[in-house]
Amino acid sequence: MSFEEVVQKAIRGDDQSFLAAIQTVKIDLYKTALAYLRKEEDALEAIQEVTFRAYKGLKGLKEPSYFKTWIIRIMINYCNDTLKKQRRIILNDDLLDAEGEAEDHSLLEIEEAMQRLDERSREIITLKYFHDLKIKDIAKTLDCPEGTVKTWLFKALKSLRENLDEKGGVSHV
Repeated sequence: MSFEEVVQKAIRGDDQSFLAAIQTVKIDLYKTALAYLRKEEDALEAIQEVTFRAYKGLKGLKEPSYFKTWIIRIMINYCNDTLKKQRRIILNDDLLDAEGEAEDHSLLEIEEAMQRLDERSREIITLKYFHDLKIKDIAKTLDCPEGTVKTWLFKALKSLRENLDEKGGVSHV
């Protein structure tokens, strides 16, 4: 049975098919959540919430072949909402050192530079480089022309490079 057939059965109300579809995309959901939220506990909580939201809204999915982009879109929206709520919390270097997260400086610098990007730029880079989506698929996910996605991606990468250069960080992005 193809993935699209599994999703179609899930849309018709088959809970086992829904679980099978979630199992297929769970790694991508986890990567997205971790890329945005940066903490494993938050990422796991996001997967639970997004799975629930997807289950509730599954009947609204019109095209089974878009299940993966649809559920990743739900995850991105959830992560952005969560980050907006958490924006009041400012991490300082002492807290990072206390948590032991300052070991891999280049990864930390990239994560910090990603967090300084605007929401759309973070989203485009995450879809392209963390999920290996093609420009065409990103355009479908964001419901915009491919040329627009290319422009946004170019600007997002330029901003990311500038953010890294400011900090004297990784220069091969």
